[in-house]
Amino acid sequence: MAEKQDNFIKKLEQLQQRYEEIDSLISSQEIASDATKLVPLTKEQGKLRQIVTKYREYKAIRAGVADAQSIIDDSSGDSEYKDLAYDEIKELHKKEESVLDQIKNTLVFSDDAVIDSVIVEIRPGTGGDEAALFASDLYGMYTRYAEKKRWKVELLEFQGSEMGGLKECIFNVKGPGVWSALGYEGGGHRVQRVPETESQGRIHTSAATVAVLPEPEEVDVDINPADVLEHVSCAGGPGGQNVNKVASAIKLDHVPTGITVSMRDENSQHKNRAKAWRILRTRVYDYYQAKIRAERDSVRKTMIGSGDRSQRIRTYNFPQNRVTDHRINVSLYSLDKFIMGDIDEMIAALQDHDKKQRLENL
Repeated sequence: MAEKQDNFIKKLEQLQQRYEEIDSLISSQEIASDATKLVPLTKEQGKLRQIVTKYREYKAIRAGVADAQSIIDDSSGDSEYKDLAYDEIKELHKKEESVLDQIKNTLVFSDDAVIDSVIVEIRPGTGGDEAALFASDLYGMYTRYAEKKRWKVELLEFQGSEMGGLKECIFNVKGPGVWSALGYEGGGHRVQRVPETESQGRIHTSAATVAVLPEPEEVDVDINPADVLEHVSCAGGPGGQNVNKVASAIKLDHVPTGITVSMRDENSQHKNRAKAWRILRTRVYDYYQAKIRAERDSVRKTMIGSGDRSQRIRTYNFPQNRVTDHRINVSLYSLDKFIMGDIDEMIAALQDHDKKQRLENL
């Protein structure tokens, strides 16, 4: 235990040194005049600031403990002063524990906390029309949850199905803490219920996939325009004469990764292009981040929920009014409320489990 604590303090000392190093770098003329270097360094320092501030507070407490201990150890000291020193040490140890807990919380979630914009993609899996309806239910669940959190939702792409479900839905959610909460939702979602079209009351199992990707700023991901092939065409489907005659649909192909984005949601070619580039940047960023995560996770435990769409993460059992998260083996018997966007309890359980794993891996 003592060895873990020593390693943790060493880690904090390294972070403080890095913070001071960045402070020196951004004050130099060379960095200050180059936005491509200044912005990443400023963001990195911003993430470290709260940790370093708390660590300095911790060191001040430790210095106070040492001063009080020196009074106690002084054989010629006054007994009344020694009694006061004992009381002070008790109080300082309480503060020390509290500050260390705050540092740990900040440290393990510091990267997550600064991401305030995500792109969510929902698609039906196996189950035909029922899967499309379930995908639509998930979209409604997340948008209601976002509304409760007062996050901003922007619909980027929506393809409905004939029975009122959806074939594909891509939307942006923006607000404080959005990645810390929704980052756990990526994966396979399974539903068990009696479809409206089922005449004999049999329970069917259907599925949908959800991907939640942090939306990077343009400085976070460098895409060479020469690596992107753009195709312009007329948007198909319903929408009147403009849809058929005006070349407004955009398709982007990122050659190095093979990632393709198609956007035909707007009648405006300019708007479709802007949306397509946002989604492309997000997917390319996630592609390279996934490689980094794979290398990192090969030498330590995998954090909860990779966001892999092939991983089944949750089952929604309507006959039992139960929702179960398989990653943490937690079931809530309030599916009716859950599907209406009341998902805080499950997210809190996921965050708590994730925190414990991350602290073990520090």
